[in-house]
Amino acid sequence: MRTDSHSGYARRNDWRDNATRYALLPLRVFLGVTFIYAGLDKITDSAFMKSKGVGSIGETMRGVRDLAAFPELVDLALKSPVGFGYAIAFGELAVGIGILIGFFARLAALGGALISLSLWLTMSWHEEPYYYGNDLPYLMAWLPLILAGASYLSVDAWLAERRSSRGLGLG
Repeated sequence: MRTDSHSGYARRNDWRDNATRYALLPLRVFLGVTFIYAGLDKITDSAFMKSKGVGSIGETMRGVRDLAAFPELVDLALKSPVGFGYAIAFGELAVGIGILIGFFARLAALGGALISLSLWLTMSWHEEPYYYGNDLPYLMAWLPLILAGASYLSVDAWLAERRSSRGLGLG
């Protein structure tokens, strides 16, 4: 079927093409902003970055240890709760920035998925029914970005275009 013979169909197709092209952009923005916020929230919360005390990373981990799918992961983190807290916070910042600007987007998405997976298996594993916990939906939200990356409005796309134009002798 020829798409150039009916202008209404072509316009509708253009809209669909654009919608498809930018479909993952809202997800990137949401996850990027959320993970940046989560990382900054942890770093700037003086109570959180302590091994003991109300609202601390250490107390939080001790509170969920026996409810976790893998208590051994919590035990490992409890060897240095403040170090683990900073690792998670800076990991969230790196993932958030990476996915938001689309720089090494698949790697950033994988990092986000691993953070979400570790939080699901430790912090929210005990939630019943399982869909009340928020870490599992975050894990699922990262999967399309692992598969597709950030092909539009991203540093990755800009770099790919630059490499492509150099390969054609245009740059």
